Amino acid sequence: MKNIALLAATVLLMTGCKENKSETSETLIETVTEEAPVYETFGDEILAENAIDKAEMLEKYKNLKPGDTVNVKFKSSIKDVCQKKGCWMAMELPDEKQSFVKFKDYAFFVPLNATDQEAVVSGKAFVSEVSVAELKHYAKDGGKSQEEIDQITEPEVTYGFMADGVLITK
Repeated sequence: MKNIALLAATVLLMTGCKENKSETSETLIETVTEEAPVYETFGDEILAENAIDKAEMLEKYKNLKPGDTVNVKFKSSIKDVCQKKGCWMAMELPDEKQSFVKFKDYAFFVPLNATDQEAVVSGKAFVSEVSVAELKHYAKDGGKSQEEIDQITEPEVTYGFMADGVLITK
């Protein structure tokens, strides 16, 4: 709201004082321009430009089948980070979904305290399907009751990402 009032005042000044036109125009540009976020780079150097948002990323995932991959760069917030080494992170997607991000060739890690920060990842997106048998096995290993294990009747689709470069806001 403050920027709109300042913009209106600037426009009025521009129309009334033609000799101060360039100085007023510069003020207008400074007022409207927002600063770009500052990122720290992990892995390959990448740029944040042209990264798709999390909604577009979810649509790409929905169009993939197990075994398919797509090269993509997307931006979202970090939901979780491996607390042992920073060797994986989960990126937020719409509808309470997430993209599980690992790092190519285990070549780099991210800070353990990066949760809730904005990140841009570049690499290959893919979907995996975990079979009913595997899910039941994991449930049994996790100490679930037989009743809970018997309720597993459908495979689970997961959204994965193999990143070669990551940017995280400082």
